[in-house]
Amino acid sequence: MDPLGAPSQFVDVDTLPSWGNSCEDQLNASEIAAETYQEETIRSPFLYNKDINGKVVLWKGDVALLNCTAIVNTSNESLTDKNPVSESIFMLAGPDLKEDLQKLRGCRTGEAKLTKGFNLAARFIIHTVGPKYKSRYRTAAESSLYSCYRNVLQLAKEQSMSSVGFCVINSAKRGYPLEDATHIALRTVRRFLEIHGETLEKVVFAVSELEEATYQKLLPLYFPRSLKEESRSLPCLPADIGNAEGEPVVPERQIRISEKPGAPEDNQEEEDEGLGVDLSFIGSHAFARMEGDIDKQRRLILQGQLSEAALQKQHQRNYNRWLCQARSEDLSDIASLKALYQTGVDNCGRTVMVVVGRNIPVTLIDMDKALLYFIHVMDHIAVKEYVLVYFHTLTSEYNHLDSDFLKKLYDVVDVKYKRNLKAVYFVHPTFRSKKLTN
Repeated sequence: MDPLGAPSQFVDVDTLPSWGNSCEDQLNASEIAAETYQEETIRSPFLYNKDINGKVVLWKGDVALLNCTAIVNTSNESLTDKNPVSESIFMLAGPDLKEDLQKLRGCRTGEAKLTKGFNLAARFIIHTVGPKYKSRYRTAAESSLYSCYRNVLQLAKEQSMSSVGFCVINSAKRGYPLEDATHIALRTVRRFLEIHGETLEKVVFAVSELEEATYQKLLPLYFPRSLKEESRSLPCLPADIGNAEGEPVVPERQIRISEKPGAPEDNQEEEDEGLGVDLSFIGSHAFARMEGDIDKQRRLILQGQLSEAALQKQHQRNYNRWLCQARSEDLSDIASLKALYQTGVDNCGRTVMVVVGRNIPVTLIDMDKALLYFIHVMDHIAVKEYVLVYFHTLTSEYNHLDSDFLKKLYDVVDVKYKRNLKAVYFVHPTFRSKKLTN
């Protein structure tokens, strides 16, 4: 309330419900205690954590109205961008903000710079510049957007801020796909809270009505509110979940260098022997096994001259591309067919996957999308032993998978699919299906 008794337009972040309190089907303490997980059960890389969830808030509203230590403004390199977020902040902060921004002399993409909040309820404004998105420079855009969120959080930590209100940094004007950007935002904040959670009390994601649905959909992947939600979210995680800090990982750029590779770390006496140390195993280190020219490798593949190890690397890269596409594409139309699903475990404890032939209208669907859906569902299943049961019951000529598709499926999938497949059961086969299987 202001002195005249009128309600304030600003919203205190401490009055907003945290993400951990917004789960309608959240397991209570007794259910969590009763739920048993076998040791071999695969856990999500983003574990259920009640304390972290209590620090996160999803709020539909204008970030400029938040009463917290700092709010985030998304702008351009000259800090003069006119977007809904910036215009609202400038209007409420007053004319002093423009004068303060001129002293900053701009801001580079991925950086974060600080000004006072002036007439805002927030004490500070953290200005950052999101990347312009182009699909052919996707890796650079991902790294820059990660830097925006990471640098904002780092600045908040250095300034001992207790709460930060994030707008959606990727403005529509810069063309970054909302869902891709949301993955980066959520995982970066999650990883930061895991490492530096004690420095922040609240992180608020202020979203518009259009953005809210995407955040509601993806938040459970990175901030599961129960063990059950964690388990459900695991298959929906994208292929690239970043490193320990949420930064995008580019396999071709990964180099591991160990200190003194020729000297065993657990034998100090060997270090004093100098040239007497056996260096014959140095070539097994990652630095000695760096990849060469990728274009040259592709040319050798076409000429049939590439080694078996190089072919395996190339196959793994190809599979990862399919997996990445499967995690990012909308496959709801294929999922609605209910042609592939998990049905439990067999007597040996192996996961049983069911394929229903009559639910696959081969002539009516995009079979490449069907392949993407298979990879999307099976990637985390195939890491352990599993069994396939194919029901050929009541199928017609419109449901028969042709041999070219099956060959493509066999060629694309990772080696773990073949290694961990322990049995295939064919229910009600016909003569044609027997011949095709053989």
